[in-house]
Amino acid sequence: MTKAFRLQLLAAFAAIYVIWGSTYLAIVFAIETMPPLLMLGARFGVAGLIVYAWARAKGIATPTRTEWKNAALVGTMTLAAGTGAVAWAEQWVPSGVAALLVTTVPIWMVLLEWQWKRGPMPARTVWLGLGIGVAGILLLVNPAELSGGDTGMLYGSIAILLASMVFSAGAILGRDRELPPRPLMSTAAQMLTGGASLTLAGLLRGEWAAVDVAAITTESWLAWAYLMVFGSIIAYGSFVWLMKNASPARVSTYAYVNPVVAVILGWLLGGEELGGRVLMAMVLLLSAVLLITRFGGGRRRPGGRTARIARVLVNRGGAILSAFAHSMDAPARSMPRLRDSLVALEQVPLRPGVRAGGRLPERAFEVAEIAGAVLRPRVEHGRDADGESASHVR
Repeated sequence: MTKAFRLQLLAAFAAIYVIWGSTYLAIVFAIETMPPLLMLGARFGVAGLIVYAWARAKGIATPTRTEWKNAALVGTMTLAAGTGAVAWAEQWVPSGVAALLVTTVPIWMVLLEWQWKRGPMPARTVWLGLGIGVAGILLLVNPAELSGGDTGMLYGSIAILLASMVFSAGAILGRDRELPPRPLMSTAAQMLTGGASLTLAGLLRGEWAAVDVAAITTESWLAWAYLMVFGSIIAYGSFVWLMKNASPARVSTYAYVNPVVAVILGWLLGGEELGGRVLMAMVLLLSAVLLITRFGGGRRRPGGRTARIARVLVNRGGAILSAFAHSMDAPARSMPRLRDSLVALEQVPLRPGVRAGGRLPERAFEVAEIAGAVLRPRVEHGRDADGESASHVR
């Protein structure tokens, strides 16, 4: 490995670590004076045109009709629904919290691969990761405060979780559909179609009426330009290059670093709260991502030191979670009331100024209810549904 290549490798990792982690805060600054969906539509539309021109300059063929259609489906699910919902939710949800909620993508990927695509049964270690991830979500959103009237935080958090699920489904579909064979052109096609979907959604929501170019601040313009140039072109270009020049396992480590960067930047530059609950949720969610991405390929036995660590986590994980839950005043002890809280919240109106275009689907409440039910036996009794020790993870 030459020194020049090593420096290029370092710069590429720095791009996907820092730039992608900083996009959450950049979105907050951009939507201060820009409507979220139209802002993202312009971001991906302009970035898509630049990447498309770049691909054509390299002699890459234009996509076929089928490839355009499939790129539109994947781009709409990942960029429009996935990223668009996050930008909408960040009107109320702090950027660091949003980044942590997005770390649930590996959780959705495992569940969708298993149930939707009939993939292999997840290993016990993965189930432990799923349980830890759900615990982190519940701690982050704080179920004890769900009926406290902070509807913006509630609906925003649910929107991000559902967006992560749709993003995961789109990513899985992208593996099976016929897309442009060259990554650069595939990226351009998804950005262009995803940007078009975001623009259409923004127009249907009436965001154009809220656009006042003269009122858009320099800070918002700079944030938008940063998202377009650095987030959509430089960082993603670095990601594509790394996938060819580094192992996928090393590249996937951005999933551990991005939320940490987002939380720290939100605290330093965005004035966001960085309390013990957020830090503990970050530890739980990143631990879940580590377990799921490490052992997410079905039933396989880890070896060496990893095997010993995994056995300790599996055998003691339930007890650790139970002890942690009982040490916290709010989240775990409110699990028995989660269903009642969610039912009551269905009657709580959105805050003034939240243009939801109707309530979120009731399925969102079912998802949260199921998540609470998963942890309830361990939290309340330290035992699973079969009456066995909580350390037994199916």
